Amino acid sequence: MKRSHWSLLLSLILLAVSAALYLLQIQLFRKPGDTFFYLLQDLAFLPMQVLLVTLILNEMLQRRAKQEMQNKLNMVIGAFYSEMGADLLQRCAAFDNRLDTLRTHVLIGSAWTDKDFATAQQQVRTHGFSIDARRPELAALKQFLIERRSCLLALLENPNLLEHETFTDLLWAVSHLTEELAYRPQLQGLPDSDYAHLSGDLQRAYTLLIYEWLAYVKHLRDNYPYMYSLVVRMNPFVPDASPIVC
Repeated sequence: MKRSHWSLLLSLILLAVSAALYLLQIQLFRKPGDTFFYLLQDLAFLPMQVLLVTLILNEMLQRRAKQEMQNKLNMVIGAFYSEMGADLLQRCAAFDNRLDTLRTHVLIGSAWTDKDFATAQQQVRTHGFSIDARRPELAALKQFLIERRSCLLALLENPNLLEHETFTDLLWAVSHLTEELAYRPQLQGLPDSDYAHLSGDLQRAYTLLIYEWLAYVKHLRDNYPYMYSLVVRMNPFVPDASPIVC
């Protein structure tokens, strides 16, 4: 039976039961006036019930479900940065001609506030990236991405990620960069136009990596301070970063 037909049948059954109970009340107590009085009273309260259940309670349940989904997504994002994201971010930074300028905005501190994170994200949006794909590190980046292609595919197959558009965009950008590099047997001596194209692909993935990384680190600060401390110490933008607590 189709869902619409089942819903209609259930509605008719419930209405029939309600009508039968009201008729039974009239037959037993012989006070139809009282019955209609309480029926009208119940109907008068019905809009308030709709307000409480449909709007307020449903909104609270949806907000809670959304929060639970966001927590699950942050676990997936955390796994991505642990497995390859942080390393990839560091490798992409090697192609940034203006890394020193960007680094000053993403050196996250243990006492960073919401305002600090918002400022850092704004700086990433307005940063004038200068990516040069001609650097010799391109071959190592290609090998790194190819070796982790299965990890990317597994993440892209996760249906929950459809709820997180920006992180999905990041995965697609990294996946596209992987394919672009994988299709080129040699990365030396390419035309200038091709290097410009690869630089654009690198910049797209690099920008999204930084932006999502900042959002993820902020989440750790709010919910898992012990993990936040480790991420601050292992900041991929810090040369020779160390987990040792000084």
